[in-house]
Amino acid sequence: MTSLPLRGAVGQTLTLVLWQIRYEQRAFWRDRRRAIFSFMFPLMMLLLFGSLNQDSTVDNGTGTIPFLTFFVPGIIAYGVVTTTFSNLAVSLAAAREQGLLKRIKGTPLPWWAFFAGRAGSAICVTAAMTASTLVLAHGLFGVPVHAHTLPALAVTVALGATAFTALGIAAVRWLPSADSAGPMQAAIVFPLAFISGVWFPMHDAPSWLDHLSHALPLRPLADALQTAFDPSTTGAGFVGGDLLSLALWTVAGGWLMIKFLRSAAARD
Repeated sequence: MTSLPLRGAVGQTLTLVLWQIRYEQRAFWRDRRRAIFSFMFPLMMLLLFGSLNQDSTVDNGTGTIPFLTFFVPGIIAYGVVTTTFSNLAVSLAAAREQGLLKRIKGTPLPWWAFFAGRAGSAICVTAAMTASTLVLAHGLFGVPVHAHTLPALAVTVALGATAFTALGIAAVRWLPSADSAGPMQAAIVFPLAFISGVWFPMHDAPSWLDHLSHALPLRPLADALQTAFDPSTTGAGFVGGDLLSLALWTVAGGWLMIKFLRSAAARD
């Protein structure tokens, strides 16, 4: 007797979130600045580096591979960060400054549905960026995409997107204004990318820097994706240690996100 009302409530909740994701998607693609810097920038880097280094090779620590076989998973990892962490941190900081978060509380839209829509929309953009990168890399530069490691690639991207979505929402707490949000997130993301093996291998880096990068969330994401592209990978390509690290960052980001949402709800 209680299952039907429960199913109805779940269905209404899911419908509400899906409608909000649809609205956020329309708003995202209409905002050219957000679309260019979060979605297009990784694709532009792929086209640039791919054109300049199409015939280059690199030592990834286990052997010599084509540069683009190393670079493509790295730029996917970077794109996960820009489409989730950067996108959400900057847009939510702007929404807070414009008073949008306060106005939501006076509308029929639940507080949680707004943030679920933003998060769901960001993950949709991540999926589109990943698919576009794979198509361009394979179609234009002949980068092999291995069918047997595609499940590992999909799981890694999904877990990384979840972690950086939570961290992006949580980071709004420390962004003082919309004007400073862009430079501050860039000051976090660019150094993180450089020490995380996105642009070049890290096996020759100083040991302290190598240990530091492994403790941060982007390095395990990049490493797990590079394993999925590595020609020497056998089996499904799942990297348990890297996935565990991303899972722990997801938990930490979720905890920080909930703290931010509770404080914002109480304040606004």
